[in-house]
Amino acid sequence: MENNDYITRAEHEEFRRSMEAEHQRLEDENVRQNRRLDILESTTRQISAITTSVEKLALNMENMLKEQISQGKRLTVLEGQDGNKWRNFVGYVICAVVGIVAGFLLKQAGIF
Repeated sequence: MENNDYITRAEHEEFRRSMEAEHQRLEDENVRQNRRLDILESTTRQISAITTSVEKLALNMENMLKEQISQGKRLTVLEGQDGNKWRNFVGYVICAVVGIVAGFLLKQAGIF
C-alpha cells in the first residue's frame, strides 16, 4: 500500500513562496502600524504640551484679571482724591471770596 500524502517539490516551493509572501506582508503591516503609532505618540506629546500651555495661559489670564480689578479699585480711589482736592480748593476759594465780600460790606457799613 502506497501512501500518497506526500507533496511534490513544486507544491512545496509554491507553499514556501506563499508563506514568505504572507510573512513579508505581515512585516510590512507591522512597519506601517509602528509608523502610525510613532505619529500618534508624537501627536499625543504635542497635544499634552498644548494643554499645559493653555492651562498656564488661563492661570496667567486669571492673575491678570485679579490685578486689573485691584488696579481699577486703586485708580478709582486716586481719581476720587483728585476730585476731593479740587472740591476742597473750590471751597476755599469760595470761602475767601465770601470773606472778602463780607469784609468789604462790613467796611462800607463802617463796622471795621
